Amino acid sequence: MDDRPVWARRMESERAARNWGLLDAARAMRAHSPRDLPDEKTLARSWRRWESGAVEPKAHRALIAAVFGTTTHAFFPMDQRRGGNTEVQDASGMDTAEIVGRLSASDVDEATLDALRTTVDRLCTQYAYLPGDQLLLEGRAWLHHLAGMQHQRLPHSRRQDVLSHTGILALLVGCLEYDSGGVARAQAESTRQAALSIGREIGHLGIQGWAHEMRAWFALTTGDIRGVISAADAGLAIAPNESVAVQLLAQKAKAWARLGDRQQTEAALDAGRSLLESLPYPENVHNHFVVDPGKWDFYSMDCSRKLADNALAEHLAREVLRAGVDFDGAELSPMRNAEARITLGVVAAREGDLGAALAYGEQALEGGRQSLPSLKMVAGDLDAVLTRQYGGEHQAREFLHHMRTLLFR
Repeated sequence: MDDRPVWARRMESERAARNWGLLDAARAMRAHSPRDLPDEKTLARSWRRWESGAVEPKAHRALIAAVFGTTTHAFFPMDQRRGGNTEVQDASGMDTAEIVGRLSASDVDEATLDALRTTVDRLCTQYAYLPGDQLLLEGRAWLHHLAGMQHQRLPHSRRQDVLSHTGILALLVGCLEYDSGGVARAQAESTRQAALSIGREIGHLGIQGWAHEMRAWFALTTGDIRGVISAADAGLAIAPNESVAVQLLAQKAKAWARLGDRQQTEAALDAGRSLLESLPYPENVHNHFVVDPGKWDFYSMDCSRKLADNALAEHLAREVLRAGVDFDGAELSPMRNAEARITLGVVAAREGDLGAALAYGEQALEGGRQSLPSLKMVAGDLDAVLTRQYGGEHQAREFLHHMRTLLFR
């Protein structure tokens, strides 16, 4: 059993994914550092001690993360195990009935607004794992409550706060509508535009940026690749320094990867990673509209898979799963995990291991919490490689029929 720290094991696996020796890693550190470092042989000796887990590279953590194109908190993670957001969810001390009662009675004091903020944060946090149809019902109910307040006379500052929460809820509901497919998906664009309108009305750059990010996501999952870049650029023009800019740059990177432009992909990833490193660590990394520093591996994984960097895509997929599965096997990030397993399936298929490809594919389809448009998009890569390389295999044909029935209906 390898009992080294997670970061030590990752240092070794990142090196292996690039076929680097210790001297190669030392040279990369020197190339990425804005200041003088020890010579390559000295750094290589230090690297060996770091990989052994005997010494933590505290002074060089950000530099090591940059060498491998990720963030410090992704490479040297803080504890994000299950239960870490209980305080955020329960802090208000009010139940739903009490909050709604106060809102309906125009009793919107600071305590009520704080309870409302906590409720919206809870709903956005539950996006990752709660069944989408259940969360959509609750999100729409809260939107209905808040819409009823628009005719009440409130002080300007409190009206602004209520509108801000309404805009964020609209973003969440739009995402859930788009996830679910069917009739609800057709409503997602109208909900997105409503959120954008609120963001403009109150001058909330974050809401406006996320509305453009949703448009980029819609375009990505429908194959409108140039539309992704256009929507991302529109969002970046409005909110270049907000945390949503990180996600907008990630969407651009995904688009460029699908166009096969490695240089533009790497430029967008590097810009997003640098911005993310400069931002303060978020209070609640589980909120859907907070850019989790650990999510950068997920973005990079998608780009590596599209650019056929198989070793790196496999490595990053395993990192996504390591971060997305709790100590007892519970799925912390089921939607990310599903895409990571599809990625592992694509790599296995490309490298001639049909059995592993099908096993990963089946496991990806088993999750109860899915974003159908995103999973369908990623599964298209597995469909393509299985059809191309194993179209005559009975097992492959059976799996493809099963996957298409679930996702491509």
